[in-house]
This record gives sequence, structure tokens and C-alpha cells, in this order.
Amino acid sequence: MAAPRCPLPFLLLLALLALFSPARLRADAGEEPRKTYIFRVNHRAKPSVFPTHAHWYASAAFASSPAAPPLEPLHVYNTVFHGFSASVPASRAEELRRHPAVLAAFEDRARPLHTTRSPQFMGLRARLGLWSLADYGSDVIVGVLDTGVWPERRSLSDRNLPPVPSRWRGGCDAGPTFPSSSCNRKLVGARFFSQGHDAHYGVAAAASNGSVEFMSPRDADGHGTHTATTAAGSVAYAASMEGYAPGVAKGVAPKARVAAYKVCWKGAGCMDSDILAGFDRAVADGVDLISVSIGGGSGVTAPFYLDPIAIGAYGAVSRGVFVATSAGNEGPTSMSVTNVAPWLATVGAGTIDRNFPAEIVLGDGTRLSGVSLYSGKPLPNSSLPLYYPGRTGGLSASLCMENSIDPSLVKGKIVVCDRGSSPRVAKGMVVKEAGGAAMVLTNGEANGEGLVGDAHVLPACAVGEKEGDALKAYAANASNPTATITFGGTVVGVKPAPVVASFSARGPNGLVPEILKPDFIAPGVNILAAWTGAAGPTGLEGDARRTEFNILSGTSMACPHASGAAALLRSAHPGWSPAAIRSALMTTAFVTDNRGGPVGDEADPGRAAATPFDYGAGHIMLGKAMDPGLVYDAGEDDYVAFMCSIGYEPNEIEVVTHKPVSCRSSNGDTSSGSDLNYPSISVVLRGGDQSRTVTRTATNVGAQASATYTARVQMAGGVTMAVKPEKLVFSSAVKKQSFAVTVTAASAPATAAPVHGDLVWSDGEGHDVRSPIVVTWLQPM
Repeated sequence: MAAPRCPLPFLLLLALLALFSPARLRADAGEEPRKTYIFRVNHRAKPSVFPTHAHWYASAAFASSPAAPPLEPLHVYNTVFHGFSASVPASRAEELRRHPAVLAAFEDRARPLHTTRSPQFMGLRARLGLWSLADYGSDVIVGVLDTGVWPERRSLSDRNLPPVPSRWRGGCDAGPTFPSSSCNRKLVGARFFSQGHDAHYGVAAAASNGSVEFMSPRDADGHGTHTATTAAGSVAYAASMEGYAPGVAKGVAPKARVAAYKVCWKGAGCMDSDILAGFDRAVADGVDLISVSIGGGSGVTAPFYLDPIAIGAYGAVSRGVFVATSAGNEGPTSMSVTNVAPWLATVGAGTIDRNFPAEIVLGDGTRLSGVSLYSGKPLPNSSLPLYYPGRTGGLSASLCMENSIDPSLVKGKIVVCDRGSSPRVAKGMVVKEAGGAAMVLTNGEANGEGLVGDAHVLPACAVGEKEGDALKAYAANASNPTATITFGGTVVGVKPAPVVASFSARGPNGLVPEILKPDFIAPGVNILAAWTGAAGPTGLEGDARRTEFNILSGTSMACPHASGAAALLRSAHPGWSPAAIRSALMTTAFVTDNRGGPVGDEADPGRAAATPFDYGAGHIMLGKAMDPGLVYDAGEDDYVAFMCSIGYEPNEIEVVTHKPVSCRSSNGDTSSGSDLNYPSISVVLRGGDQSRTVTRTATNVGAQASATYTARVQMAGGVTMAVKPEKLVFSSAVKKQSFAVTVTAASAPATAAPVHGDLVWSDGEGHDVRSPIVVTWLQPM
């Protein structure tokens, strides 16, 4: 009789737990704790006796001292970055910092994810313009660093796609529930990176907290599937999220190929060491561009040589790979923008002309407007009691935090919950489990009138601050407050649009104010795209619903719109550099809404208009970006000069460039970060400065080699601007022309409020090359 067989997954789990147990990864109680560090190494210092850098790092020769044990690297980086990551005690890390070949070391940390109709809203039309001229991006490979992918979705079908480009060197990492056959001519590659996550959390972390996760490229979270198919999803007919946003779903570059790099894990975020490994592998595999909807929180301003996203992206851009990143969701707070390196495209979020209205009807007949994606059984026609737990229950009850509301007080009622401190959809689950019949989610001052739809687990809608205040006042003052909620489905043609999303992170750039960030905005509110099969549309563990598509909001959704746009431009103009592609997107962006007025700010509807600190150069418009006329190009030498100008030392710059550099002597050198050949212009007047001159070089990429462009300037707030020369003349022999911009202020204003303007170069033939200009005063401490 054969011995009973132990199931293979169980054996695999036992092996993994033994190999990566917290006892092994974290030191015993009596030992010095371990942390994961990323070490940047001078790869040229490798002794020739070692066949690879991996052999060198793991050898006794690299050990920090004769008594130290050999290192066990988690990741070895060879492409966009040279070095390794390892889990070591702090004392060992300090010893390694002093190793002659180690250029820098920084602690691994977790980063958050920055959580259809939108392609048309950016000016794309079937059989016309950029879509047709770029063949919908069929020869471009988009690398997506995120939570993985759900390969069975129709949006990842390879139907009617030609063979994979022969230059592709990637692969398909097999794993549990993800055979190598999951890849096809659409999903050309899929890999996963968990070493940093495992060292930080332990392999069993996902299993221990009850969530579903896969040790493979399969997406348990949904974020990665959504961003990948927003950028490059195939055409999928009869798409919707439980009836909302019905129609044909497709990515911005619907024929582009997708390569998924799973560097983020459900409920755990994304470790820097895994992100860097994703960059390294994606560039080695041969992607054409990389989409990264990941970043630091508000105010995270680590210098570029200590920022793995900036370092990995530099290595990619220096090899011709365009990198788009999300600006962050900490808006409307000033100086909240993240991912601010000038070689990145930093993308904020705007609305589109589609909405999902809901209406609250109060017992006194007052009607309040909101939004919702609830699709279940509607509320009865009769009104229900209305209850606001914050009136008597304190802060946690007002926020509907877990275990904060009394079931006896909310059963059968519409419960009012304040936004903040916990996920919006989680508040609905708290109300439902307490016996509430419905929920109204109210904004406070931090979110203003900015609204996003959610697929709540019970009848629910969100309202802005003003409507919320009116609702709570009624609940407090009426003797028998009642209400009901009705849901309006999908409405298109909404005006005004676009509007800067209230959550979209804002400038100025807290690290280098001479570089305006974000660069531009793209659709990022209520975006429909494919979704994982492992989670419901809310992502909550208790949500048993499963949908093929989901509607999400965030700069995470805006970023892949820019990535898809870049894919189309790369296909139409394969010789353009990453900087040229970004320039085309920036200088053709628009700053007027669909009513013909200036783009507004969702967080402050009463303000006259949003500013470049909110939207950068404006909202991308692909119909014009294909033929921008002029571009502002930049390469490695420009970025090195920029880092020198902001005071970085050569050894710090080498951490980013992984090649030796030298900076010119500062004697008589008046260059600043403002002189980088960037499509926007940000001038910082310090102390008693009243004037500053910056230079730019424009390259003619128009169809006509002979062209003349004339400058047009507009500046407000008592600041004058002069451009020399005022005309740029191009010919077949002269493709580049430089010019100087001088801004002058009579004196620093008492409020030191920034002043905004524009420089537009026009050729009279339809090309208007616009650069936003911001002048800021920084007073001495």
C-alpha cells in the first residue's frame, strides 16, 4: 500500500515558512535586529577573479570585516542600478557603508500605491489622428510596476495582434495559479519580486492576516490589473462596472503590449528594494516605457541619490525608456507632490465629463447632490430615519471607525459618516455590519467639494463639504430627521471638465522649486478598467462580489493615461527621447475646460482658476501632442549639470548616474536648476533678487524644416518678462535654436505669493508651443 501523499502546496508552504520564517529573517531576541538596506556599489571595482557581481557581493572578499559572514543578497541590480539589497543588522550596514566600493546605502522602506471614456477625453478618435498613425501602439511594450495582473481578462486578450516584437527579451514567471502560458501576444511578460517584502514582513504575512495573495505575478489586489489595462488594455465590448459606465473599454494604447512587474503586495505596499529590482529587470527585458503608480507620501523629499524610484528611473531614461509616475493623492495640500525628479513625467489627476450622480432627499424636501457607484437593491420609496453618530459619539463614531457605532442606534437608519482616517468603503461595511440601512459619506474641509464614486456594499453616496454641513445641520435640528437616497446611473457630457481633482497632489516642488511639478494632469477620477478576480470592487475582505471591470480614482489612474499616451508617441516617433515625448505632452496641454473657461480646482470651486502648481502645464491633449512643432530635449549631460547646479557633490550624483562625473567650479558660475532645458519654467528669486535670466533650447520636429516661430508672453502680478530673441528661425541646416527668458520684479510682494504666466512660440501654421512660467520668492531665514 502506498504511503499517503502530502499535498504539494502544503509541502511548498512548509518549505517557504522554514526558509523565510521571521526567526530567520529577523534576529532572535538576543541578537541585533536586522533591517533591509540597499547598497549602491561602484561596479567597476569588481576584481576580475569574480565572474559576476553577484559572486563578488556574496564572497568573503566583499565582507565588511574578516570576521563578518558572507552576505546573502536579496536582490542583485545590474542594469539601471549597480549594487544589491540585503537584510543585515544596523552595525553591519554601517561597516558596509565604509567599504571602499560602496557609494551609498539607504534603508529599505515601503511605499503606497497611489490609488471607457477617458481616451476620447484626451482627444483620441477612432480611425483618425494619433491612434491610427501609431497603429494603436502595437509595436510598443509598456512595463507596469504594480501589484501584478489578472491575465484572463478580455482587456488582456491578444486577438488580432501581430507577433511580439523580436527585440523583446522578457519572460513569464510561472507560479501558483499562474502558468507560463498565461502570457500571450498582449501580455508579453510577467514577473514578481518579493524578496524585500518577505524580509520586511515575513513570507507568511499575507496568509496570517487572512487576505488572498499569490506568490506569482497574479494580481490579488486589483490595482495592477486596473493600471495596466488603463494604459494598454485591448478593446472589450459591453464593458461596465455592474451597469455603470457602460460601453467599449479600451486602454489609451489598445494594441500596445504589456509587461507586468509585480513589486507591490496586497495590504503591504511596495518595498524600495523590490521596486528597484522591477526597474532593473524591466529595462533588461526591453520595455519601451515604464508606468509607476507608486510614490512616497506627502512631503517625502529625499534627495534623488537616496530615492530608489528616482535612481531606477534615471537608469531607465538614460537607456531611452520613458518613465511616468503618479504625483500622489495628498492634495489639495500645498507642496504635497511626490516623484519630482526632472527625468520623470509626474502626473496629476483631473476629472472627465462623466459622472455617477446620486441624490439625497431630506424629510423637509431639501435635495442634496452626491455621487455613488452603488448597484444593489435600491432603498424603499419611503424615507428612513437619519442618524449622525458624531453628534453624541465622539470623533471615532463620527468617522464610522470599526466598533465605534452602537448597533441599537443605527439599525434600519441612514447613517451619516465623516470622511477620513479609514477607507471610504470600509465605513460602509462598518455601517452595514452594525445594521444600518444606508450611508451618506460627508467631506470635511480637507476634501472640500471633491467627490469620487465608490461601489459601496450598501446603499450609499458621497457629498461635498457644503452639502454635508447642511445634512448634519438638518439631522441635528429636525425633531424627526428622515431621508432617502436615489441613484442616477451614468451621465456624460458633464460641465465643467476637466477640473483638477481635489486629491491630486500639488506643487510647489518641495525638493527643487526650480522644477515645476506636477508636469501635467490626465484623467484620474472615476476611471473604468479591468479588475482582479480575487477581490470585490471595494477591495474589502467582506465584499464577495466579483466584477470584470472596476471604477477607481487616484493619480494612480492618471499615470497610466500618460503612459499610454507616451506609448502612442513612441510608436509614431520612435526616434524621440523620453524628454522629447514629455515635452510634446506638456507644450500641447490645454488649460481651458469644456465650457471655454479656465480649468478649475475641485477642492476650491469658488477660486477663479487652478494654477500651474495644481496642473503643471495643463491637461494632456493627444490630438496635438503628435505634432508639437518644437520640443525641449534633454539628456544625461543636462541632468548631471542640473544636479551640480543644485549643490549635489560628484559622489552623490554618481549614485544616480552610476558613472563618474565632475562639476564645474562654482567661481563665476550663475547657473541654477531653472536652466535645465525643461518645457516649463520655474524661476526662484531669493533674498533681494529682483531679476533672473534662464535659457532654453528648442528643437524643430515639425514636418517643415524651414519654420519661423514668434514669442508671445503673458505675465501677471507686476512681473515683466522679456524673451531674446523674439523670433526663432529654423531651416534644414538649423534644427535647434536657443533663447533667454528674463523675468524682472520691481520688488518682492509683501505676501510673496507666486506669480504665473505663459510663454508661447507660434509659427502661424497651427503650432502653439506653450510653456507655463512660475515666479516664486524665497525669503532668507
